[in-house]
Amino acid sequence: MYAMVLTAPETPLIGMERPDPKLKEGEVRVKVDACGVCRTDLHVVDGELEHLRYPIIPGHQVVGRIEAIGHAVTDLCIGMRVGVPWLGSTCGNCPYCRRQEENLCDHPEFTGYTRDGGFASHLVADHRYCFPLGEDGDDTLLAPLLCAGLIGWRSLVMAGEARNLGIYGFGAAGHIVAQVAHWQQRAVYAFTRRGDSEAQALALSLGARWAGTSEEIPPIALDAAIIYAPIGALVPQALRAVRKGGRVVCAGIHMSDIPSFPYNILWGERQVVSVANLTRKDGTDFLKIAHEAGIRTHTTIFSLREANEALSLLRDGKLTGAAVLRP
Repeated sequence: MYAMVLTAPETPLIGMERPDPKLKEGEVRVKVDACGVCRTDLHVVDGELEHLRYPIIPGHQVVGRIEAIGHAVTDLCIGMRVGVPWLGSTCGNCPYCRRQEENLCDHPEFTGYTRDGGFASHLVADHRYCFPLGEDGDDTLLAPLLCAGLIGWRSLVMAGEARNLGIYGFGAAGHIVAQVAHWQQRAVYAFTRRGDSEAQALALSLGARWAGTSEEIPPIALDAAIIYAPIGALVPQALRAVRKGGRVVCAGIHMSDIPSFPYNILWGERQVVSVANLTRKDGTDFLKIAHEAGIRTHTTIFSLREANEALSLLRDGKLTGAAVLRP
């Protein structure tokens, strides 16, 4: 197999040949057809997450076909097209797993973070955390749904019944959630970095009522706001934009420090909450919704060997929509 491997933090990925991964009980080997590039991959490459091990193959928005099956796998078959998400495995025994809160598992594994991921020609996955995708849809368009879509969906659910919804950071997740929210007949207000006219134009083309910079106050008080950009300074900005009783949802796995802010912008029973990972139910619910709503991702395709270029463009904010690698 061929893989783009991270051997040390804050260094470029190195392309190399590796032996085909061997299977343990309950695992499947997937031949990768497409893998989305996520901001969390940047956090891995830049060494911003705890407990990183090296070497590691990033990538956790994987679409591919099962090539081999390990012992005790009965729900999947060779040749089946599956999606492999960020949450790669859970213990099933901790208090969170027993309460059906597997996204908070005390002993989880994460694709592309604690176990090798999809920036490769092949990967090994826990069969329990593979989503059958069927045969409809293009691999490159489906790949961003496996994280940007799933985490986006979970954050949208946490936003509650908000009719006026703000989205801070209109990238891979933002442009997917905007389509779901528009389909649900919510009003979307999109916030981008200053000067990002392409992202603002994309937001308006997807049905947003308004698009502006993150420093602006929208023309109407928001019921809720979701923050996808990993910038802590956006939290007080979003609090100023939501009404009393409104909610600010922080959707990233990593965010820069939240600066101090006056209590009066939190007062009025406003809430700040975070999203952690996903559950398999999130996956099955969202993939059904994505099909019903006709979600279409906007992607820029790179070859697997161009992974460093894709990461660099994402880091510099020069991508509109989602980047996808193809082996």
